[in-house]
Amino acid sequence: MRLKRYAMPWKLPVKPFHWVVSPRPGPHPKDSCLPLLIILRDILKVAETGREAKKLIKAGKVRIDGKERREAGYPAGLMDVIEIENLGCYRVLPGEKGLEVVEIAKKDAGWKICRIRDKRNVKGGKIQLNLHDGRNILVDSRAYKPGDSVMIQIPEQKILKHYPLKVGQEALIFAGKNAGKQGKIKEIRERKSMLEKSTVILETPEGRIETLKDYIIVIGGKEHGKSDARGKARKGND
Repeated sequence: MRLKRYAMPWKLPVKPFHWVVSPRPGPHPKDSCLPLLIILRDILKVAETGREAKKLIKAGKVRIDGKERREAGYPAGLMDVIEIENLGCYRVLPGEKGLEVVEIAKKDAGWKICRIRDKRNVKGGKIQLNLHDGRNILVDSRAYKPGDSVMIQIPEQKILKHYPLKVGQEALIFAGKNAGKQGKIKEIRERKSMLEKSTVILETPEGRIETLKDYIIVIGGKEHGKSDARGKARKGND
């Protein structure tokens, strides 16, 4: 499938191509992901043409979260890890102008942080955690709550760390006008009626920011690599 370039949800130049590849249905919403072909050709610029990008992808040279993906339209979204054989490792992070593809060290390519969207009880007394990237993980503990985050080993999906949503934790804003900003949680304001939405106040380098609780992902520190790797991000609209 294709999209007209002016209608695409990504911040890329309108010219010189009239059409762009459309992300296929997958773990991320259409307006919150980047197709592999766009990442290789327009953002990382490891391919000059769509044909070259497709050749890399179909040859099995690209992995997302540790698994080979051979479709040009496969969607990569928030916190996904992209590995390109012999070229490098990258993480998809939110930025002020949309999603960014940030270079990371090889040692950091074996994990990712996922936000717990919701959870439910299943047979056998287990609890199923439903994560922001479409994953489902079964756990025994009831300590995990919606809005918390987990660091998982990929592709095994083993939980390495649990980051509760609470005051004092480090969080990253991934949606809204403040997307890409990061800070420490100073206050959580729960809604008092169905007409209100819960918000969070973050202490950031730019000052205090209030944003919706649904717009943040708890990262529990700087392990996600954004602070150290932001300067290495290579964006197609530079």
